[in-house]
Amino acid sequence: MPEDFVVTPWEVKGAIDYDRLITQFGTERITPALLERIRRLAGELHPMLRRGVFYSHRDLNWILDEVEKGHPVALYTGRGPSSGIHIGHMLPWFFTKWLQEKLKATLYFQIKILFKDFEDLDQATKVGYDNILDIIAMGFDPKLTRILVDTEYIHHLYPIAVEAAKRITFSTTQAVFGFTNSNNIGEIFYTSIQAAPAFLPSVLAKKEVPVLIPCGIDQDPHFRVARDVAPRLGFPKPALIHNKLLMSLQGPNAKMSASAPESSIFTTDSEKAAHKKINNAFTGGRATVEEQRRLGANPTICPVFNFYEFIFDPDDKHLAEVDRTCRSGERLCGECKQELWGLVGPFLKKHHEAREKAKDRVEEFVVRD
Repeated sequence: MPEDFVVTPWEVKGAIDYDRLITQFGTERITPALLERIRRLAGELHPMLRRGVFYSHRDLNWILDEVEKGHPVALYTGRGPSSGIHIGHMLPWFFTKWLQEKLKATLYFQIKILFKDFEDLDQATKVGYDNILDIIAMGFDPKLTRILVDTEYIHHLYPIAVEAAKRITFSTTQAVFGFTNSNNIGEIFYTSIQAAPAFLPSVLAKKEVPVLIPCGIDQDPHFRVARDVAPRLGFPKPALIHNKLLMSLQGPNAKMSASAPESSIFTTDSEKAAHKKINNAFTGGRATVEEQRRLGANPTICPVFNFYEFIFDPDDKHLAEVDRTCRSGERLCGECKQELWGLVGPFLKKHHEAREKAKDRVEEFVVRD
């Protein structure tokens, strides 16, 4: 893998070759036949499926088999709070909400409290609860959503985690995650805690419950370990569906990160600040207007187009027109940015309002021992 291309659960940098990741991680590509199965069951395809944003999977056919048989399935995703939420974090959540609606599935949403980036556990927990406001504001069904703060639901999670931990060797964590002697033992053990919600629905139901995990492709290593230990614990392997990662506003080779606030739109950004970020975003445009009119621009490396494609423009015909006029030079980057803000601004305003209302709804969603 090129030195400038790194994808791990903790670090993403460089221009990602998603085809190579399928080979490297050993996942399967989502085929047209698989998309047709989903369309038949759901009645439609989510734009992220139509456009290949969700492009890779593990055992998705099995999940669809179970749905076709009328068996209940569960969803699992999570968040490890280290900062505020940006739109890149939310990418799998949009799709998870759609799956919940189509499958009428219970969602287990784990808040993974680690505090290596914080002074103490209280600070980490405070940030975790702040992140929960964004989850609730997404519009998940409170009757079908269980938010698990792992330190507060540990009575249920710990027995599963220790059974998993007994079957995971340090050499496995070294091979999968690149851990060394400098990693603290909490990081090494934590993959067992992260695996636990994949088995929790079966424990609660006292029977096998298929689980589907929507997540970024960078998080796949965690669940390779969970899938490895599942048969030895007597549980079905969780299935996964992976999304590509939203491009940083600073360009395809930049990292989207809380430490680089200009890299994305954060849910707590003011509308003024978010508008400025879009106006200052890297583009696939040319150096001058004359050159762009003559040669066209490149939407493939453009985060503005990427925001359209991945989230903010569900109209395939309009997206195709944006692509065509960008490449032909008919469209200039300033026009694109202005139009994108016309989509992002209303979304952000609506999310701010929903986030404020979520402060009174936390107890509807959070489950504790």
